[in-house]
Amino acid sequence: MDYTTPAGQVRLLIADLASPPILDDPMLEGYLGMHGYVTGDAGSIELPGIWRAAADALDAIATSEALTSKKIRTQDLSTDGPAVAAELRKQAAALRYKADQKDAEDDSFFEIIPFCGGTRLEGEEWRS
Repeated sequence: MDYTTPAGQVRLLIADLASPPILDDPMLEGYLGMHGYVTGDAGSIELPGIWRAAADALDAIATSEALTSKKIRTQDLSTDGPAVAAELRKQAAALRYKADQKDAEDDSFFEIIPFCGGTRLEGEEWRS
C-alpha cells in the first residue's frame, strides 16, 4: 500500500489499514474525484480536497455501520453500531472543518503597498 498517493493518504486518515481494506482504491478515488482529483495526477488535488474525500469516506462507513450494526446486548457481548456511526461522523466533521480552515488561510492575503507619493503631505492639495 502506497501512503504517498492521494488514495493512500485518505486511507491513512480514515484508518482503513486492514487487509482487505473496508474501501478499495477505486472507491477512494471516487471520493477524491468529487474534490478535483484526476486519477493518476497527484498534483490535481490539494490537502483540503484529501481531507474532504476522507470525510466523505468516513460518512459512507458511518452510514454502512448504522444500517448493518444495531445496538445489541447479550449476556457477554455488547455492540453499539449507532454510537460508532456517530463517532465516525464527528471525525468526518472535524476533517471538513480542518479543510475549511486551510482554505480560508489560503484565500486570505495581506499586501503592503509602498508609499510613493513624493514630498506632498496627506492633506495637501494637488494642483497642476
